[in-house]
Amino acid sequence: MSVIDLRITGMTCDHCARSAEEALNHLPGVKARVSFAEGMARVETAGTVALSSLQDAVAERGYRAEPANQAPPPAPGDSGEGLHIAIIGSGSAASAAALRAVEEGARVTLIEAGTIGGTCVNVGCVPSKIMIRAAHIAQLQRDNPFAGIACREPEIDRAALVAQQQARVEELRRAKYERTLLEHPAIELVRGRARFLARNRLLVSLADGGERTLTADRILIATGARPSLPSIPGLAETPFWTSTEALVAETLPEHLIVLGGSVVALELAQAYLRLGSRVTLMARSTLLSREDPAIDRALGPILEAEGMTLLRHRVPERIDHGSGQFRVEVAGEIHRADALLVATGRRANTDGLDLERAGVETDDRGRILIDRHMRTSVPDIYAAGDCTDRPQYVYVAAAAGTRAAIGMTGGDASLDLSAMPAVVFTDPQVATVGLDEAGATRQGIGVESRTLELAEVPRALANFDSRGFIKLVAEAGSGRLLGVQLLAAEGGEVIQAAALAIANRMTVDDLAGQLFPYLTMVEGLKLCAQTFRRDVSRLSCCAG
Repeated sequence: MSVIDLRITGMTCDHCARSAEEALNHLPGVKARVSFAEGMARVETAGTVALSSLQDAVAERGYRAEPANQAPPPAPGDSGEGLHIAIIGSGSAASAAALRAVEEGARVTLIEAGTIGGTCVNVGCVPSKIMIRAAHIAQLQRDNPFAGIACREPEIDRAALVAQQQARVEELRRAKYERTLLEHPAIELVRGRARFLARNRLLVSLADGGERTLTADRILIATGARPSLPSIPGLAETPFWTSTEALVAETLPEHLIVLGGSVVALELAQAYLRLGSRVTLMARSTLLSREDPAIDRALGPILEAEGMTLLRHRVPERIDHGSGQFRVEVAGEIHRADALLVATGRRANTDGLDLERAGVETDDRGRILIDRHMRTSVPDIYAAGDCTDRPQYVYVAAAAGTRAAIGMTGGDASLDLSAMPAVVFTDPQVATVGLDEAGATRQGIGVESRTLELAEVPRALANFDSRGFIKLVAEAGSGRLLGVQLLAAEGGEVIQAAALAIANRMTVDDLAGQLFPYLTMVEGLKLCAQTFRRDVSRLSCCAG
């Protein structure tokens, strides 16, 4: 008979000790007693039992076992070394956190119930931007402003477009997520659905059957979000699309009705319009109602000129489906269509996590409440990405994941969103950063603003496309740049310069005095800044 004393870490109660004890006693020739109070196990063995067998048995229950005569691992919070971090999810926030955590010396268990990579690469940013670009090419064939280039109706093979799109999606998922995560020796991928048992314990319902309990020093929740559905009678019984189905549909509907007036609704509505469908968009309020009203006033007529029917301030009273047609009742009218896309927002994937067992607080929409350091209401539990109350952009999620990992491994990092750029990939694109006039007023800041029509921007004139505007919002008196809102072709390539200007607390005079390359759209920022002091219509081209 030999005796081995083991130090057991990860236990939080007497039940944990009983669980570890049971696991050890299932081994042949082993008799064990585990004390939660002492954090120790005394193991008696008849014959030779490998230490690794004892450790594996305990690890199966979510704990760690080390010989008692070895030095204990560093205390959690001192550094990343020796930490076990469990991450629920595998999207942008989760992946960024996992990679940074292992850089800091932590061991990571990544738990994923669905497809690796989350929303962006699979059913969000990547496939939607491919579809939008294809639709843009189709529109240029149909209608371009150059006198010497004949316009013609494009021939669209939707199935071929989808096949090409999804091949690129799979390529990027393999390269940027699967290969990166699966090949890292410090990252273990567990396929299954996790829920909390306690503050630092998770129960994973494994994809191939069975369950596994995990205990971790830190836990990151990065479960993302999914399309949410409005409460419209009859809708749930119809074969409606969300963005997920719309992105991979291999046939083009003759008539598509889109419910929603925000980012996803507008992007996909215009894409389908340009690929050849007739499109009716019904918005509860105005287009992009959270943005400066000037965007709705300018973008709406552009979409209508392309052939889209816009119905603002409309919420269907009932939706039915029969004989291959949707029947939408709204404002006393009946609208019929071959397909219906519901793009009315997204809901955090937090139901089913049993957050109440851990004490993690959420808002009334199920979003996890976090601080600037990505900490939840519970010590050692962090959250990042679309499941939180932060803006749902992939670059925000990735940045939050990295900062969460720094915090979980003993560092200190926060996320400043005061100069967060955002882009809506319509054509022309909507791009914003910082405060608009209403937002500044709510904060008690006096402002002055200037709006420059794109007809004053030489690049737009050279393109024969002067649709849109650039608007700068500055602090009254100091002239410090507070925000930029613009509608312009390739506006997403312009907005980052504005974000840098705001982050560096530049004034409109500072911006007006910078060198910008001539015949670029970003030069419009300089020209708009100059309008605070002069009439740019009376300047020569590229006047400094």
